[in-house]
Formats: sequence, C-alpha cells, structure tokens
Amino acid sequence: MSLWEKQPLSEEDREVMQRIRQHIDPNELVQLLLELGNIRSLPGFEQEAGEYVYNWLQQEGFAPRKAGMFASRFNVIGTLGGEAPGEGSNLLLTSHLDTEAPQYNYRDEWRYKPGTVERSEWLEARYEHGVFSGRPVENDRGPMTCTLMAAKALKQAGLTLKGKLYITACPGEIGPEQVEEFQGQEYLGKEVGAQYLLTHGGVAPDYAIAAEGTDFGITWMSCGHVLFRIDLYGEELFTPILEHPLELAAHPNPLVQSAVLIPLLQQWAIRYEQEHTYEGSGGLSIPKVQLSAIRGGDPHIMGAGSEVCSIYIEVNLTARQSIAPIQRQLELLVHDAGLQGRVLPLIFRQGYEADEQAVTPLAQAIDTGRQAAERGPLTLAHEAYASMWRDHNIFNMYRIPAATFGPSRFQPTLEDMVDAAAIYAFTAWKLCNRTTVQ
Repeated sequence: MSLWEKQPLSEEDREVMQRIRQHIDPNELVQLLLELGNIRSLPGFEQEAGEYVYNWLQQEGFAPRKAGMFASRFNVIGTLGGEAPGEGSNLLLTSHLDTEAPQYNYRDEWRYKPGTVERSEWLEARYEHGVFSGRPVENDRGPMTCTLMAAKALKQAGLTLKGKLYITACPGEIGPEQVEEFQGQEYLGKEVGAQYLLTHGGVAPDYAIAAEGTDFGITWMSCGHVLFRIDLYGEELFTPILEHPLELAAHPNPLVQSAVLIPLLQQWAIRYEQEHTYEGSGGLSIPKVQLSAIRGGDPHIMGAGSEVCSIYIEVNLTARQSIAPIQRQLELLVHDAGLQGRVLPLIFRQGYEADEQAVTPLAQAIDTGRQAAERGPLTLAHEAYASMWRDHNIFNMYRIPAATFGPSRFQPTLEDMVDAAAIYAFTAWKLCNRTTVQ
C-alpha cells in the first residue's frame, strides 16, 4: 500500500475539477507555451524569459515580484489567494527558466560532434499534430506554462484559496557551476535560483512542487552530486629522450597514466551504483557516475609532455550519502594503482528526501487531482526522476515537504498539458484550503 491513502472522489472534487477545466483554454495554452518556449534562455542568460513570465503574471493580475542576486538573473514570484489570514496551507509551484543546450561559443567544440549544435530542437518549441517537442518544452517551460495556466484557471473560476499559492519561475536549475576559470554570475546555479527564491523571495510555503515532466508520477527524493578533480602527477620529459616503459603506470607522462586509472574508475563506478542504490518511500534513487572532462598539457608547446593530467568525474549522491567516504574511496583507488596525485572536490550538493509523514498531504492532494482528471491513481515516478537534481531538493533541504510532478517528459500531447494544468490547479485548491497546524 502506498504512503498516501487513496481518497474517494467527492462530488465537490468533481465539480471543482470541472470548473477548473472550463477555464483552461487549450488554444491559449498552446500560444503561451510556444511564445515562452521560443525565447532563447540558456543557463546563465535567463533574463528575457524571466521578463516574459513577469509581464504575463502582471497582465493577469498576480502581483508579480522579482527576487534576484543579479539584475539579469532573477526569480519571478506571483501570488494568488490568502483570503483567510491564519487559515489554510501555502503551496509553491516552481519551474525553471533555463534549458540545457550548447553554449554557442568555442567551448561547444570540446563537447559536441560536428552537426550536433545546429540541431533545432535545442532552442525551438514546436507544436505539430497535437504533440509538443523541443528541449524548451521538455525542460522546463512546458510544465511552467501549465503552472501559469493553472493559476489563471483558479482565478477565473473564482475558486477561493484560504492559503497562498506562489507561482514561481527560477534561473539556474540546469547546473552551471563556478569551476576553474569559469567564474562570474553566469556560472552560478542553485544559489541564484530556487535557493535564493526561498531565502530572499518573500515566500513562506508549507509545501512545494517542482513542476517538471515526470510522466504524471511523483517522487519526493532527489540526488545531489559531487564533481571531483583527480590530478595525476608525473614528469615533463623532452620527447627525444623519452623511453616508454612496458607498464603504463610506470610511464612518466600522467596523460598516459590516465589510461590505467580510467578503467579502474569505470569498475568502481559500477560497484558504487550497486552499493548505494537507495529505495525509500518516495521512490528509487540510483546514483550514477560519469567522467565529465579530461585536461592536461598544453597543445601549443611542442617538444615535451606534461606533469599533470586532471580527470573530472561527476558522482551522484542519494539522500542517504555524504561526501567524505567517496573521497576516501577515490584516493585509495589512485594509491592502489601506484599513481601519484590528489583528489579534490570542486562542487558538492547534497541529495535530500521529504519526511514521509510530512509530505503525505501533498501526495494525497496530487493523487486526488490525478483521479479527478481521469488519469487514475497516483504512482511513484520512474527511478530516473528520483536520481537526478531537481529543485524540490532545495525545499526539502529547508524541511519544506516537496516533490516533483508533471506531465509527460518527452513529446507531451496537448491533452497531457491541459491535464497537468488542471491537476496543478486542483492540488492548489485542495492544499490551500487545508487547515494547517499553527
């Protein structure tokens, strides 16, 4: 049996869902999603999309505010409800403005094959034959559009909310980070996004939903991650005097030594995933490991090798893990391989999960909304959605019960989007009119 008990639909539930649906215009949803989705909004450069959301909320009467660490990278907050001071619960719907895509500069040659950057799906939101496509739709301005339409439907339907509904849009979720020479405000991630929203945005939620594609499943778990830099040290030898030992580990050039360490890292990654898979009430988290980059030497200086080769490796962490044991394992791996070097954590973000009992009212409200939308009982989301970073992590870190829930992740239909908007609206109505212990 699931943590949340299935609640039979009442006549009021059915009537509220019907009223909500009557005030969601599918044509308006398509137009809004295409306009918002086709704004160029790369990580670090979300201002134009943020201004669009702000203006839409202002036009629709949601009294929007901006809260930003930087003028060009701000969170947008609209508010609805709060008609009964001291009563009701507050719900925050959040989604992110940035979309993963190439940076359209010289660094793309480091990461993408010829032709990949030119693919239109990176920046285009499309709607053809009843189906949406494109990265901006999938991650995350499709679900964002659903939250906006949900708020508008509640308002037009005249449904009273005792507590407050916050409708928010954040920068910096995708994952830019200040690493090495990549410094400056455009490389900041979570600090300028949902975390800044929560600590500086004038919001006080009892519950939060990260509106992202989950195929209509739910999870209140999420992985964090560590970016380790493993530096291998060797000798810079003049090429004409270099002699090649039979054992790669004995080679003076650490670029060659990396050929020893990488297979060991891959074997460790497989064991790590198996040993740290975590199943909780909110789903299944499988922490993945992947090499991110390799650096070493200077290609324009001829005649010698390098003294340093750096391997960058991303290690995901479940809500039950911490950083220190992982660093010790990697240090031991380097040592046992007979290599010289160090392991340095450059980025560390912890994974979190909501308290089982505290998140139950949120899950029950979404469950009832999904049934009222004739989508059947709520189920746990696919393990991938509990094994990645999403911004519900931020709220669970601050002990605000939060989950991620949304429409089909890939190529959602118009029906998917209308249903998601209706479920968001219904969930807000259900939770914001729920009595909260003071």
